[in-house]
Amino acid sequence: MDTLPARHRLDVDDYHRMADAGILGEDDRVELIDGDLIDMAPIGQGHAAVVSGLNEAFVLACAGRAIVWPQSPIRLNRTTEPQPDLAVLRRRADFYATGERPGPADVLLVVEVADTSLRFDRTVKLPLYARAGIGELWIIDLPRRVLDAYRKPAGDGYGENTTHHAGDSVALALAPDISVRLELMFG
Repeated sequence: MDTLPARHRLDVDDYHRMADAGILGEDDRVELIDGDLIDMAPIGQGHAAVVSGLNEAFVLACAGRAIVWPQSPIRLNRTTEPQPDLAVLRRRADFYATGERPGPADVLLVVEVADTSLRFDRTVKLPLYARAGIGELWIIDLPRRVLDAYRKPAGDGYGENTTHHAGDSVALALAPDISVRLELMFG
């Protein structure tokens, strides 16, 4: 009889216990995706520069209205806690220091900056974000130097997709008073 090996899926609590026990260190670049512990790609210079520009653009645009959450976890469900390159969260006085990690109801925008991870971000993360009800996802395609904005989650995808280029200004769907100019990201 031919059988597949047993697979040990993790949930968010298991994931956090592994970190608390020292199995996962602070510098380990991993995220929990649909019950699997996934290695994240190393951060290249171009990726880091775009994330820094994006962070600055959103800090300026969100001051006093929303929280900029760079390279920090968001709990989508019991088995998924990705670490997007940046998220914009609803403002909270404690900056999410207490209680659960931010979840879908807290998120105004998730941004993934993609170079080597482009396929993974589009085929794995995009459906996860959509199923969780994340209202807006931006995937910044570094090789093409464009921003693909996904809005209106529906099932495993989004009902609206637009592409933006350097020089464009893009407002958040869930917070239209917050917008950024893309040259701050692309230099």
